[in-house]
Amino acid sequence: MTTAAEAPAIELRGVTARLGGGAGVGPLDLEVARGETVAVIGESGAGKSTLLRLVLGLVAPDAGTVRFEGVAVRADDDALRRRIGYVVQGGALFPHLTAGENATLVARHLRWDGERIARRLSELLRLVRLPEGIVDRYPRELSGGQAQRVSLVRALFLDPGALLLDEPLGALDPLTRALLQQDLRGVFAELGKTVVLVTHDLAEASFLARRLVLLREGAIAQIGTLEDLARRPAGPFVSRFVGAHRSLQLPEPEARS
Repeated sequence: MTTAAEAPAIELRGVTARLGGGAGVGPLDLEVARGETVAVIGESGAGKSTLLRLVLGLVAPDAGTVRFEGVAVRADDDALRRRIGYVVQGGALFPHLTAGENATLVARHLRWDGERIARRLSELLRLVRLPEGIVDRYPRELSGGQAQRVSLVRALFLDPGALLLDEPLGALDPLTRALLQQDLRGVFAELGKTVVLVTHDLAEASFLARRLVLLREGAIAQIGTLEDLARRPAGPFVSRFVGAHRSLQLPEPEARS
């Protein structure tokens, strides 16, 4: 019998969730190992964001089970949810709070002492390469890249076991996006956390994660590396999806370990 310590970081078994308008996902079976980075890709409306919301407990499955580190995810389990960091496109910062207040919001709610908050904030600002002085700026005074970095600091503040990112770089200009891709890959490597990243961009997915999960109409079309999807597609849809990214440079067969 698998213990909680031995369980995958994230596990979905027979999960189905039906949303309004006939949209939804499932049935889904997926495991993400502890410390693994996985990218979820697919067309708009494929169910990518819904998958993340299921893991967070923001959407309840109609069937099946969702577990985080061996524990069933429930909508009312705030303690479990605090062990999962969540970053969305644009950062979703509160406009009436400074960058520092946004980043430390949950820690202040949990009544961390000021010294502990200041120490953790300084540590994370260095990690995401933001200057200390940025904490006094309001979201309207931040660039898109800065706002995304502040959102990442907020998601990491409680040192969660896993990090979920929903199109975190989608609204950025190409240069800023490329720089943040490099920074994110460095952060993932340094922290060694479980990461599930949603993106519609196959090149970005393959840059940030080795294992890719391609969704189609709420179901898994294929799971594998970029090479698997490109050279061993599970069906015509996979071939069309990869082929749509014409500028993508495919890796040599032994290029990544």
